[in-house]
Parts: sequence; structure tokens; C-alpha cells
Amino acid sequence: MKAIMVMFDSLNRRLMQPYGCNWVRTPNFARLAERSATFENAYIGSMPCMPARRELHTGRYNFLHRGWGPLEPFDDSMPQILDENGVHSHKVTDHQHYWEDGGATYHTRFTTHEFSRGQEGDPWKGVVEAGVASKGADRRFRTRLQDQVNREYLNEEALMPQAQTFAKGLEFIRRNADADNWYLQIETFDPHEPFFTQPGWKELYPHEYDGPLFDWPPYQRISEPPEQVQHMRYEYAALMSMCDHYLGTVLDLMDELKLWEDTLLIVTTDHGFHLGEHDWWGKARMPWYNELANIPFFVWDPRSKVAGERRESLVQNIDVPATLLEYFGVERPEDMQGVPLRATVADDSPVREAALYGAHGGHVNVTDGRHVYMRASANADNQPIYNYTLMTTHMRNRFQVEELQDIQLAAPFAFTKGCRTMKITTERAPLRAPVEFETLLFDLEGDPGQLNPIQDAALEAQMVEKMLGLMRANEAPSEQYQRLGLA
Repeated sequence: MKAIMVMFDSLNRRLMQPYGCNWVRTPNFARLAERSATFENAYIGSMPCMPARRELHTGRYNFLHRGWGPLEPFDDSMPQILDENGVHSHKVTDHQHYWEDGGATYHTRFTTHEFSRGQEGDPWKGVVEAGVASKGADRRFRTRLQDQVNREYLNEEALMPQAQTFAKGLEFIRRNADADNWYLQIETFDPHEPFFTQPGWKELYPHEYDGPLFDWPPYQRISEPPEQVQHMRYEYAALMSMCDHYLGTVLDLMDELKLWEDTLLIVTTDHGFHLGEHDWWGKARMPWYNELANIPFFVWDPRSKVAGERRESLVQNIDVPATLLEYFGVERPEDMQGVPLRATVADDSPVREAALYGAHGGHVNVTDGRHVYMRASANADNQPIYNYTLMTTHMRNRFQVEELQDIQLAAPFAFTKGCRTMKITTERAPLRAPVEFETLLFDLEGDPGQLNPIQDAALEAQMVEKMLGLMRANEAPSEQYQRLGLA
């Protein structure tokens, strides 16, 4: 048996043909929908990039205990468990966050792995003049300057990180098509910002624009004129079409080698992206509206052979590790909270009544598939917040000495396997959490765009109970209830 997961970063499903978009060209995603089960109610768990990827290893939520960081020593890792049970796990990726302090233990859990350099502000090619220009500048400026350096070396499509990543993935498939017991994760950073691609893809979306280079939106409210906003959407669409093309190369190879008979295929993303919806760019600054939280999710299971059907059951990316372990006949650890989706793919059997999601220090959110409840901090300073960790790194740097001068040791959680963790005060709102937003409640049936929050005390009480049940099941630290104003 074989399995492939194709993982994109920042797919906005509302700009995809299988989910109703009629202007962004994604014929291979439409083709995939004809060959698989397409999920309507797939949701994120922990945000953003590396918290989401921790869940793809461990099958349990990250965001209630810790922000961005590496896998912990006590974490169960799905690709490592596969390797230990005779299934070769291989990752090909251009996701540069694996090269940083906060992602350093993820790729090494795979049996083998390959990287393609140059995405975003990956500190890749050294140009001294650029380094001098960025001396003393903030991280955002330096990252964007490095990105311009990287682009000089990515001046044709075959050299671009996404193209390189898929080429490596196809090489692995061809080399091992006749072998058994392997799992391949093809993971590209695209279509994450910056929306950089080659002219041929941009030509699919002709439009007039004579403004400045604008393919890297800031995480803030929209202040640009409408023509500039639309230009950015076209830039994203061009990169989306490139992603669609490379997805098609995997589908083509599965056709050629007749891999549909014995190969599980999962295609998903970590989260969506705001391209003007709710008057926002990006993510992290606003609540996790469905443009971010309700993600595309496709599964082909050769055992049931379900194709061209939609699934309404509520699923999350924490279900991916459990699904892969079950597929290979490997027992999943008791700490894994995700559920195998074999029966859900086959006949839409439900696996949960509600799903929890959010970012460390932000709103805690719950959905039952129809309603979405976003619980804001009850405290103006968004406190208390702690990181529970043995791996003291943030996204791109180690914890500051000042952060570690007053650490406490916390009692073990059940999932830490008897290990006490450091309990480290987090004084700032992580990832600029949306503390300025109030608690929000939506009924998606009448308001799928989440434009009109409702006031319904009885419904809110029901959603709070669902939230509390999931928080308790995840052993949420006591201060999370305090921060949210929950008993």
C-alpha cells in the first residue's frame, strides 16, 4: 500500500472551481474532485504554519498550550511512527519555515527528506549590498529585501521552488512505484504570499494596472484603492493556477502508473487567506473567519473507491495522521485525538459533533458545521497567556533571555508522558492576536459570508458547552478559561 499527501499553504477555497469559483482557472482541482471525496466542512485546528504542521504529526490541537515552535520530545509523530513500523516516509518541500528555529524538528521525523530553497524571504542567496541595506532594519523589511534577492535566481519556472518540489516528488513516485509501504508528502509553500510566479500564469488574468509592485499583502485592513486590491487578487489567482498545474502532474503520473488502485491520496492546506474579504488582507490580525478556517479537503481511498461525491461530515487536519496510520494498519497512539476518515470517505459517517480551532492567545473558536462561535478574551490585556514547552524557540529565534528568567515548571499533562514542561509567561499578544474584536456568533445557513453576527443567548450557551467539552478533552490550561471568562 502507498499514500501521497499534497499539501499547499494558504489555499482560499472560495477561489477554487470545486468550491464554486467561476473565474480562477483550477481545472486539475476540478479533476481531483471528480476522482475523490470532496469535503464541505473541513476545518483548521491550530494556526498558523508550524502549529498546523505539529497537528499533522501528532493529531491533536496545539494552540491552547503553545504558540509557534518545534515538535516536543514527548510528541507522537505520524511519519516517524510509520517509519518505525516498516513504512518509508518521505517529504519533499520548499516550506522554508522548516529551516528556522521554530520548525527544526519536523522534517527529521521522516525517513528521508528533500528541500527546495528560495521561497518568501528564505535567507538563501547572499548579496552583500542587500545585507548592508537591511542593517538595522526590522524583520519585515529584511525579509522582503531578501525575497527580491532570491527572485533574481528564480527567473524561469523550472527553477522555482514549487516546480523543484513537485519534480522531486514525481521522481520519488517513479523510482518507488513498484515498491510497497511508503508515504510521500509533497508540500509546497505556494500559494502563500508573496504571490510570485512567471509571466505565463499572469497572462491568464489580463488586466490594466500601472501601480507599484504589489504581490505581497500586509496583514492589515485594506487601505488600497479597488484597482490595486483587484490586482492583488489576480496575482494570487495566477499563483493558484500554477499550483493547479503541478497538482495535475501528480494526477497525470497516478494515471500513467495506475496508482489509483493501491494509493491513498489526500490533498489539503493548512489554512486559507483573506484577499479583501471582511476588508482584510492575510491572516492573524482578524478572527479566523471561514475564508481562513473552512479549508479545501479531498481524499481518494482505493478501498472504497468513492469518487465525485461530496461529504458533509465535520473533519479537521488532526484527522490526517489517524487516517494514514489506519490505512497502513498501524495502531495510533492514545494521545492522538484525530479520527480515521475511512468510513467518512466511504459513506459520510460523522466523526465529531464540533471542531475547535484558533491561534495561541487569540479567539478560541468552535463550529458544529452550521454555527461558528468565536470567543474573545474577557480581559483587555488578553492575559494570562503561557507557553508550555520544552523547546524554547519562537518562529525565527530562540526565546529571549528575559523570557526565561522567571520560568515555572508545570505539572505534567497526560500527553506529555510524565514530563513536566516549562511554563513561560507570554506578555504580548501572540501573532498580534485580534484582541480588539469582540465575541462573535454566526449562523452559516443564513449568513455563509459571516457578515452579520447574531445575538442568541440560548445558542451561545450551547456553543459554549461544545467549546468547554473540547477544551477539557484537550486538557486546556486553567488560565485559558480565565482569559476567556469561562467558568
